[in-house]
Amino acid sequence: MSGGVEWALHCCVVLTSVREPVPAARLAQLHDVSPTYLAKQLQALSRAGLVRSLQGKSGGYVLTRSPAQITVLDVVDAVEGPGAAFVCTEVRQRGPLAARPEECTEPCAIARAMAAAETARREALRAVTIADLAADVESDSGDGTLAGVGAWLNAADA
Repeated sequence: MSGGVEWALHCCVVLTSVREPVPAARLAQLHDVSPTYLAKQLQALSRAGLVRSLQGKSGGYVLTRSPAQITVLDVVDAVEGPGAAFVCTEVRQRGPLAARPEECTEPCAIARAMAAAETARREALRAVTIADLAADVESDSGDGTLAGVGAWLNAADA
């Protein structure tokens, strides 16, 4: 997975801490990342309907639904696309000892193993929500951590 997934997940988690829209530049400042780079991740989240961009002086990004209704898989698919990480190219049909297409009516052992891994990966990512991640941040870093982040994000000097 690309680093964009990590940045997008962090943005979703910190957006749970605010009631007001947060400008992309403020999110970039919080994470010490290029605003241009982060804007691409936020646009991907917006296209997927996970965040909404509000225009104007008080504009910025907000989650479109409850953090408990947004899974890590939703974010991964938004940034990376919904396609499988592995795509079989039928290597067994190449080279001097290539199998004939009619001998390859079922996926090979490698394709089956990779498909099983992909299913497990997607199920694991689907099982964790942004709310779960936010709760873990609070548990790992102390109660009030996200409230502090939210206060910083919405500070008047932003």
